[in-house]
Amino acid sequence: MAFAGRRDVPEPPDFGILKRLARDQLIYLLEQQHEVDKLYKVDSRPALSTSDQFCFLVRPRIKTMRYIADIVNADKMSGRSRKYKIIFSPQKFYACEMVLEEEGVFGDVTCDEWSFYLLPLDEDIISMELPEFFRDYFLEGDHRWINSVARALQLLNSLYGPFGKAYGIGRCAKMSYELWRDLEEESESDGQGRKPEIGNIFLMDRDMDYVTALCSQVVYEGLVDDTFRIKCGSVDFGPDVTSSDKSIKVLLNAQDKVFSQIRNEHFSSVFGFLSQKSRNLQAQYDRRRGMDIKQMKNFVSQELKGLKQEHRLLSLHIGACESIMKKKTKQDFQEMIKAEHSLLEGVDVRESTSFIEEHIDRQVSPIESLRLMCLLSITENGLIPKDYRSLKTQYLQSYGPEHLLTFHNLKRVGLLTEQAAGETLTAVESKVSKLVTDRAAGKITDAFNSLARKSNFRAISKKLGLIPRVDGEYDLKMPRDMAYVFSGAYIPLSCKIIEQVLERRGWLGLEEVVRLLNGNEFSVSDSTVEDNPTWESQRVILAVFLGGCTFSEIAALRFLGKERGCKFIFLTTAITNSARMMEAMIEAKA
Repeated sequence: MAFAGRRDVPEPPDFGILKRLARDQLIYLLEQQHEVDKLYKVDSRPALSTSDQFCFLVRPRIKTMRYIADIVNADKMSGRSRKYKIIFSPQKFYACEMVLEEEGVFGDVTCDEWSFYLLPLDEDIISMELPEFFRDYFLEGDHRWINSVARALQLLNSLYGPFGKAYGIGRCAKMSYELWRDLEEESESDGQGRKPEIGNIFLMDRDMDYVTALCSQVVYEGLVDDTFRIKCGSVDFGPDVTSSDKSIKVLLNAQDKVFSQIRNEHFSSVFGFLSQKSRNLQAQYDRRRGMDIKQMKNFVSQELKGLKQEHRLLSLHIGACESIMKKKTKQDFQEMIKAEHSLLEGVDVRESTSFIEEHIDRQVSPIESLRLMCLLSITENGLIPKDYRSLKTQYLQSYGPEHLLTFHNLKRVGLLTEQAAGETLTAVESKVSKLVTDRAAGKITDAFNSLARKSNFRAISKKLGLIPRVDGEYDLKMPRDMAYVFSGAYIPLSCKIIEQVLERRGWLGLEEVVRLLNGNEFSVSDSTVEDNPTWESQRVILAVFLGGCTFSEIAALRFLGKERGCKFIFLTTAITNSARMMEAMIEAKA
């Protein structure tokens, strides 16, 4: 598709059918097949129940298998006899069965699968809720989740497709696309000739753009996620937000009339909006004073409930803003943002490095220190050996030697790397030419893969114009491009790539960018799907993020959609941010 000028944004597909399918499958599985009458959350506490059967609905995780094995073995020790059923979602893995066998309970349990791949979080966001995808694939090279991605695409294609055009970049994106097409060929698809609801799909690996995920988020929804951690579309607001001694779980989606209007806004604009909203609500309440009995009756029956609900939500979001402000003030947030912007622009790098060293020495936060080090490494195409050793030593002294493994993990995924000392272009060329004479194709591939760990961010940024040139101050209230999600300092690389490819209807003219990103791009048109530019579906794009998507990227593409008269739907393996990425590296085993 080629972007047009500003037009009416098409309506997104109705994802209610996904919810109904999942609910009906689960009810059938639990109530009719296994006669389940009570549900308990699987956690670290022992299960207390007098039931003669246990049915576990779980993700295929090693830790969970050990939890179940402990329950079964405890029942054996006490002489208790029960039936045990494990339902894996979205699929069963051989590794889980091996753990059950090692724990001596494999013969005591029966296993089943619930093919639940997609969880709609909002009218335009679908999550697979697989936070482990990033660690498993990009760190450990485990391909097991690619089948789940392909099956999820197959389901969406059957419900809302067929997708006319598919674009993508990244090794995982390419494998997922190819497996999905294989599944489509094997199945007898009934979608041919049907008018699609989603016309285009774009798949992208998270490692194509680490920089965006590492930057501090400054749109409201991103800040709420960074501060309070949004889980499955909801957030727990504590007493500091609710102004009471209780915590409240709040669903954050388009149904929240206050949140829907501020979620994509830069944080600097949010307080002004909430203040105006408060005055408008008060004016609506004040209308009661001049009403007669009939008007008052209509007001109470038709408007009062909605006003009270809106007032409650307004109070919560004002409380959330105040809490964010307090926490960010303590963390020298403005100084941190300034250092990040310097790194993105490639100016005052030495000053930014000194800021990171001070951050480490003050032991502000192990996660934040790691994030800043990774951002420095990627924007500078790796750290010079002297800086790498110095920062690593300071970090280990401040936060403990157990983080040696963390540095190993970060290096493996290309987040924190060291420039090879004295390795010039000539040395690289001689190394490759030596391998070529060896005629070992596998070795050549390995050599290039090792060289491909470089980020090339600075060259890519220049090529795509990721750092806007603005005369005067950037207007955050009336933004002109996607850079507003980072205070006008940086256009998210992932979003810029999507914009450019959709504008060009392919990768033509982006060959240098593709080379710098290490390839694995594709652009495929389905000849069986009619390319009708009048169809609304041609302006609906499914953006698939493999390894996680941030709320900043979602806000940026929503902005692009409004500007260009199209609608972006987001499918992600999980919602992510810099803290989640760093935690995955700390927790992971080498």
